[in-house]
Amino acid sequence: MSIVQRRKATRSKSKQQQQQNVIEHQNEQNERLHFRSRSATSVAAATTTEAITAASASVNCNSPSPLCCNGMLPTAAANMLNCCCRDFNCHLNTSLGLQLRGSVESHRRSESRQSFLTESSKASQSAATPTSASQKSRSRSRSCSCDDDDDCGDSAANVVDRLKSQSGDIESNAATATQLTVSLHIDLISWALFLLAFLTRFYKLATPPNVVFDELHYGKYISHYMRNIFFFDQHPPLGKQLIAGLVSFAGYDGNYTFSRIGATYAPNVPIFWLRFLPALCGSLLAPAVYKLLLQAQLRRWAASLGGLLIVLDNALLTQSRFVLMESMLLLASTVGIACLLRFQRCSLGSLNWLCSGASAALFLACAGCVKYVGFLALALAGYLLCRHLWNLLYDATLTTRQLWLHALSRLLLFVGIPVAVYLGVFYVHLRTLHRAGPHDSIMTSAFQASLEGGLASITQGQPLAVVHGSQITLRHTHGRTCWLHSHAAVYPVRYKDQRGSSHQQQVTCYSFKDVNNWWIVKRPDRDDLVVGDQPDVIGHGDVIQLVHGITSRALNSHDVAAPMTPQCQEISCYIDYEIKMAGELLWRVEILNRQTEGDRWHAIKSEIRLIHESTGAALRFSGRQLPSWGFNQHEVVGDRDQVHQDAIWNVEEHRYTKTQDQRERERQLLSAEMIPTKRTKLSFWAKWLELQTKMFWQAKQVQSHMYSSQPHEWPLLDKGIAYWLDDGSSAQIYLLGNVLIWYMASAGLLIYAGLLIFYALRRRRLCFDISAVEWRRFLIAGDTFFVGYLMHYLPYFFVDRTLFLHNYLPAFVFKLLLLCYVLEHLEYLLRRHCNAVRGMQLVRLYRFVLLLWLFAVVGIFVKFLPLSYGSKKMSAKEIIDLRWKDTWDFILQKNYALT
Repeated sequence: MSIVQRRKATRSKSKQQQQQNVIEHQNEQNERLHFRSRSATSVAAATTTEAITAASASVNCNSPSPLCCNGMLPTAAANMLNCCCRDFNCHLNTSLGLQLRGSVESHRRSESRQSFLTESSKASQSAATPTSASQKSRSRSRSCSCDDDDDCGDSAANVVDRLKSQSGDIESNAATATQLTVSLHIDLISWALFLLAFLTRFYKLATPPNVVFDELHYGKYISHYMRNIFFFDQHPPLGKQLIAGLVSFAGYDGNYTFSRIGATYAPNVPIFWLRFLPALCGSLLAPAVYKLLLQAQLRRWAASLGGLLIVLDNALLTQSRFVLMESMLLLASTVGIACLLRFQRCSLGSLNWLCSGASAALFLACAGCVKYVGFLALALAGYLLCRHLWNLLYDATLTTRQLWLHALSRLLLFVGIPVAVYLGVFYVHLRTLHRAGPHDSIMTSAFQASLEGGLASITQGQPLAVVHGSQITLRHTHGRTCWLHSHAAVYPVRYKDQRGSSHQQQVTCYSFKDVNNWWIVKRPDRDDLVVGDQPDVIGHGDVIQLVHGITSRALNSHDVAAPMTPQCQEISCYIDYEIKMAGELLWRVEILNRQTEGDRWHAIKSEIRLIHESTGAALRFSGRQLPSWGFNQHEVVGDRDQVHQDAIWNVEEHRYTKTQDQRERERQLLSAEMIPTKRTKLSFWAKWLELQTKMFWQAKQVQSHMYSSQPHEWPLLDKGIAYWLDDGSSAQIYLLGNVLIWYMASAGLLIYAGLLIFYALRRRRLCFDISAVEWRRFLIAGDTFFVGYLMHYLPYFFVDRTLFLHNYLPAFVFKLLLLCYVLEHLEYLLRRHCNAVRGMQLVRLYRFVLLLWLFAVVGIFVKFLPLSYGSKKMSAKEIIDLRWKDTWDFILQKNYALT
């Protein structure tokens, strides 16, 4: 008995010592620095279950309960969930405590959202309310006692059980509500912006009933689509395809010829439907900008302002009312970026993630398929995706496998979908345009032969193999369309620079079909030119002579400088002047694509290089134009640098010589059939590859234009474009933006750049002038709008072609988006850095100034509407009054002058 009593006394003494240690530890905790504060975020139901499981494992362990709340022992899990302790060492600031607290808050919010759906959720809420109240009352007590660890464990276990039960009830209620309800969300601001834009874009849409500016070109292309006639354009065809598909339902047959700007449309041309799709896209641009700004986390008033500014800009209004591509380009780019921002906030693999990503890739691909400048928006999307992936690398919760899934899924979506869309658009293009047309000559002989109605001399009964005695035309394969040509005229004895020539017969490259383009292939060791019963086929490496069909003189070269390119040697047809200058007439045939076409020289498809045997020079098109003595045709030279794109030729027209008599040969050449009849086959990939090459490298450029402008003139609206002028009055359409919007947007760009530099330098010194949330919004605006503006504007400084103001519109839209954020950010700064009374006064004053500015924008928009619609006859004085800058070249009828 004495032993038992001593053990009990020892146990009691040990327990008293433990309680004394607890009190001392509590006092020590109270003296610590409270320096960390974190707010728990709401988590999903699955996270709640995991947190509850972790809590039950923690409170039911055999070891003594850990200390919390500056040394107080937990009597229930409810105290843990509502713990307000900021101590760094308090375990409630760990992920477990935050998850538990966030789970309860999430459950309470879920109960309030579901309370109006079903009676069962109401009952669940009422049942959970006392528990929450009791938990709150217990959490407010700053001390708790526990005499027995088992009692504490049982109490915490009961709380865990109640949380599990509550979570199950909420999930079942949410599932029931989801099955029984359908929610319809209507954004009235989006609809208001759309209706306002629709009214301004569709007002008198068929006015004027004349060809306006680039409708001259796009209208021709649409007419070619209606008649399946091939045409060549330097931009992708999606926009023209969509308009052609629409007007086909309106009964348009494509027979109207767009002859000139200002020409009156024929009565059978559906003007309204030709302009319908660009106007509709221009109307949808305003709500699309509004949604994009919301996705960029701007407040609703700033997003609404962005959509309204789109409506009130005169340049966007003018560009949306005619058969032009910019409105479709801007809409696709805006919607694509908005979907991308939404995509980046979705969880990997969810339905919203897949739909948002696919939509973003689709719209951005469509932007690039309307105009190539649209691919700059896709490049911006690539930049945003890379930034997002870089930020994911800092997320320690993601495994390496998940990071790879993020990267590969984005690569598949934003590379696979655009490539598929691009190829699909051109497949429809080439399948639809299967008839020969006026733009055939820019394509190669094989491409022309694939079109219905191609040259009959290429396809009708034409032999394939080139042999001794073949009559051929040699076409310059890549680059400018022209054929090897000669005529009886000779080179002048001396050129203007006093250099001498050989005075031999001229050889040039001529851009038109002509009888002097014919040459006869001859073996050097044979005297006849007739193809025998067993044709002597010419192959790779064979040496031949080329005899001009009309003059019967052989192609020659020698060490004499070419007329326009003196570093190369002259090409001529040899004339024997009975002097000591023998003819050098031998040429070696090199077939460049013999891996696919074989070693035999074939018409149309074999690409050859002719190498002069004596000097090793290759027959090359120099690209330079001869003066009047050469009839302004193009120069052909011998270049010892043999590997050159302009040294590649192919046989286009081909037939066999049947007679030795020269006069009979000439008669046959002059009476050759030139009417197209039958087409040959060429694969889609071959046609697509050739068309891409021509579009990128051989597109015709406008050399000069009186209304062209330079990129540095665009931000401040220094120069506009005259689109149309009425013949009987001074009514006109002139592309000009809203001056207040353009100047304010330029100022907003500079303000953002200045703030970016200021914040970056201050943050390097650990001075945080704005909150972390606002800094993230600031960076989102910079990555999306500021970088987007630079990517759409700066490349034009390196473009060597004629540019116009409408090239700036994609960059202008990004600048306008950035302006909306800057205006909101300035209001934020007023609220943050001013005291309550003065801050509210400054905010009210700031909003009043913005309102005045908006009224001024509306006034300028209305004042310049006559130049956007072109429906009002204006006097000379009215036009002069609108000329606010000397560089605005408005047009007046005769007898009026701008002074």
